[in-house]
Amino acid sequence: MEPKLDPKRSALLTIDLQNDFLHPKGAYGRAGQTSELISTLPARIRPLRDTLRSKGACYISAQFTLVPGPNEEPLIAPHLKQLRPFLGKGDFAPGNFGHALVDELAPADYIIEKVAYSALYQTRLEYILRALDIDTLIIGGIVTNGGVASTVRDAHLRNIHTILLSDGCAAFNPEVHEATLISLGSISPVMTCAELQELVS
Repeated sequence: MEPKLDPKRSALLTIDLQNDFLHPKGAYGRAGQTSELISTLPARIRPLRDTLRSKGACYISAQFTLVPGPNEEPLIAPHLKQLRPFLGKGDFAPGNFGHALVDELAPADYIIEKVAYSALYQTRLEYILRALDIDTLIIGGIVTNGGVASTVRDAHLRNIHTILLSDGCAAFNPEVHEATLISLGSISPVMTCAELQELVS
């Protein structure tokens, strides 16, 4: 069944498409943690973003944030520090180059700083959605099994309708990406960027 969509009550939400993840000079690029599947996302999402905006939708970018603590050392969860020991001072810090949305998608209509996987956990996203009378989130970004999945599930718990972009999100492991799409398909329609663009055109 093809989902119905009112662009004026919808928002495109991308998760973590920022320089520290995607740019060669960002934190992950400097550490050699790159992925072609991830780096091609902005170019695939941009035409859909432009179409949605032309129909009255807005674009929200949720950006992973490491809050600088004492001596500018980032306040970072122990499990993340263990997984990504290369993260250090200045990485994902608000106002820095690495924290910013990638140029190909900038500027967003709204920026959401998030400190955990979900864009709805301890952020102002839900306030913005209610204030703008938005009831549908079109979600893409990285990684499928992390920030994307957590946001889709949190939206489901809040009765916020979602559409997941199957080729508008990615993970470092393609098999994990595909498995996550199957799992999330039970709570959210899953469409390609081209399919959704055709729906709203």
